[in-house]
Amino acid sequence: FERGNQVVNWICKYFNTAILFDEALIYLLEKKDVEYITIKEICTKAGVNRSTFYLHYESISDLIEETMNYINKKFVYYFNGNSKDFIEKIKYSPLEELKLVERRYLNPYLNFIRDNKKIFKASFHNPIGMSAFDKFNHLKQYILIPILERFNVPEKERNYLIAFYINGIMAIIKEWIDKDCKESIDDVENIIIKCVREYKC
Repeated sequence: FERGNQVVNWICKYFNTAILFDEALIYLLEKKDVEYITIKEICTKAGVNRSTFYLHYESISDLIEETMNYINKKFVYYFNGNSKDFIEKIKYSPLEELKLVERRYLNPYLNFIRDNKKIFKASFHNPIGMSAFDKFNHLKQYILIPILERFNVPEKERNYLIAFYINGIMAIIKEWIDKDCKESIDDVENIIIKCVREYKC
């Protein structure tokens, strides 16, 4: 029993330390680009020693990947009102009201990205960071798959359609982030919708 408590305490400490690293990286990204951030700076800001960093990660690239996951968990809170109610509406709205890409989904998502643009930019420009395309699972899980299911799109086709949309949207978003999100969210929404308007779903 005592050993079990020790294991639980160690796991909690491990994950709490990981959050400190995530938050330290996010803070430092507000001050400088990722290529100028050192492990020493991250450890100082997190209040832990360098050896602890290497217990969690092999490199800053690994921390960037984890921080992306940490940030993405906040995604659903960007919907106005109750996010669970919003997501549930996708399951029960009339089909004529559902579209795979539209403003009510794009707006909170683009706000989410703009508010976290530093970590997204770091992920896009990191050598392994292009797996950032795989980090938009919340958009896939909560919006795209439920809509495709409602339209009875065969399961074997869904991932292809999602890959098409995600990669296209992310290419636009990457361009937007590279320009420091200077264009308004409305402008970016218009561009995305224009690019996919021919597809009726």
